[in-house]
Amino acid sequence: MSSVLYDTPGPKAKRRNGLYTALFVAVLALGTWWVLSVMADEGELTAAKWSPFVTDSRVWTTYLLPGLGETLRAAALALVIALPLGALLGIARLSDHAWVRVPVGTVVEFFRAIPVLLMMIFASALYREFTTIGSDLRPLYAVVTGLVLYNASVIAEIVRAGILALPHGQTDAAKAIGMRKGQTMLYVLLPQAVTAMLPALVSQLVVIVKDTALGGAVLGLAELMSQVRTLSANYSNIIATLIVVAVIYIVVNTALTQFASWLEGALRRGKRTTGATVDITEIDTDMGGGVAAEVADDELGGRGGRT
Repeated sequence: MSSVLYDTPGPKAKRRNGLYTALFVAVLALGTWWVLSVMADEGELTAAKWSPFVTDSRVWTTYLLPGLGETLRAAALALVIALPLGALLGIARLSDHAWVRVPVGTVVEFFRAIPVLLMMIFASALYREFTTIGSDLRPLYAVVTGLVLYNASVIAEIVRAGILALPHGQTDAAKAIGMRKGQTMLYVLLPQAVTAMLPALVSQLVVIVKDTALGGAVLGLAELMSQVRTLSANYSNIIATLIVVAVIYIVVNTALTQFASWLEGALRRGKRTTGATVDITEIDTDMGGGVAAEVADDELGGRGGRT
């Protein structure tokens, strides 16, 4: 089916696409065969390398599952703090007051420009020198601090871009019914921007989950990736352990992505429950319709009917 961005391929294009697909599958199969043959020659496919993940429950109960739990705990703490902080920073960047907008913009750009690993190391040094946090909790605090500072800055830009992407008619309609800027932001703009921001926010959550591995590699946080060293040392199966850990990361991040897709669809289907789910393509920007108009109707109805 043709569209503005896509033309239905003709017979020649279909044959060409089929040829490209066959070549890709052949190259992929050849590459997979080569990798597996090299691993077999090096003895990485023997049962002794992989059987501990099936026969020895301690591999999971002592190493992998506790490591995954620490990864998810650090990621959850970072997200819970970074999400509202990033939203506040993003809204502040849209302020009409330069004394708010400029300093916040400077802070956001500053922390976006610094590598997250450097912030983790710096936070660890600060906690060691100026606080009484014990060495057992210091890696977690440092990792969460670095993740919060970096990801809150990124989320601030996501929020700002999501709000700016909305039609200007929404703001104009809110002003027309006498809503203050704070009310417009809270009840009109932010709810609609949430749906548009969800894919980017989930992508950032996936980044948070993966970046916890930096804390395990450098600061000694007992997260999932840090368990590779101990596990492979005990069972002499570094390649097998890395593959299993990679699969765990893939499963977790895929689950997050699928949940976000389901949530986005649920929000879009529930348009009458919250302003966040209004489809931008259905907003009449010339007439100032959309959520602001619905808010006006609700307020008038609540005061005793429409005039």
